[in-house]
Amino acid sequence: MRRPSFTLTEVLVVIVTIAMLVVILLPALRRSRQEAQAAVCGSNIKQLLCGLFSYELEKQILPYAFVLRQPFEDPPPGGYPGNAKYDKRGWWWFNFIEDFYVQDFSKKSYEKATAVRCPSKRLGDPALKDDILCGNYGINLSICKSASVIRPGWEEFKGTPLRSSNIPRAAEILLIVDSGYALISWWHAADIPPVSLGNAEIEETSYIPGLWINKDRSLLPGQKYDAINGRHPNKTVNVGFADGHMGRVKADDLFVEKTDGGYKNKSSLWVPK
Repeated sequence: MRRPSFTLTEVLVVIVTIAMLVVILLPALRRSRQEAQAAVCGSNIKQLLCGLFSYELEKQILPYAFVLRQPFEDPPPGGYPGNAKYDKRGWWWFNFIEDFYVQDFSKKSYEKATAVRCPSKRLGDPALKDDILCGNYGINLSICKSASVIRPGWEEFKGTPLRSSNIPRAAEILLIVDSGYALISWWHAADIPPVSLGNAEIEETSYIPGLWINKDRSLLPGQKYDAINGRHPNKTVNVGFADGHMGRVKADDLFVEKTDGGYKNKSSLWVPK
């Protein structure tokens, strides 16, 4: 008795059907994965906001964005973060938040470091990808100022950090955001910043992922994909605001445009006024 079997045509139909299902489902699965990563990123920013405001509650001021140190002088717990080849040595804003970043992973501190790492960053250079200062979250230099001039011409961002209670319209001004570097300012979101930004210093290459002007920015090769294509669906970014709430907005909503009268979107989105 002859056993039933599939014809070649039936087999081909099944293969084509499976292939079509894969083509249809893959984009949906990819988007679901991106949405899940964006949700984790948002959770990270919420945790960082809690840490920043806990510091403020204790010190009556938000932490410095950066405090320069001479090599081996008063390093933060676990040592100086970043890559000594191009990152400045010192304390960064997340070093002031207790238990949020410890560099020594041999002591099982990885879980404490996850909140400062964006799960969606897309850096092409392994050296940048492994650098905690690159491709994660940036603090707004107009609020958490630097204790010293980061580089000549950046005097605007030197000074004492602000208190959230002294920030007008705090619900509208960003404090922390998805960023190409640990320091971010309105200069990095402006089409014509007051100071030309090149790639001589890595802090000059900071960016808002997905912002349209990034295609014309002078960036490092490993930053291009992350900067131009963004991290989250529809080129959105997660933002922690100065009043403590978190939201996801279009990267282009953070754009600062040079006009005849000054800069549109500079205040009060980036700079308290």
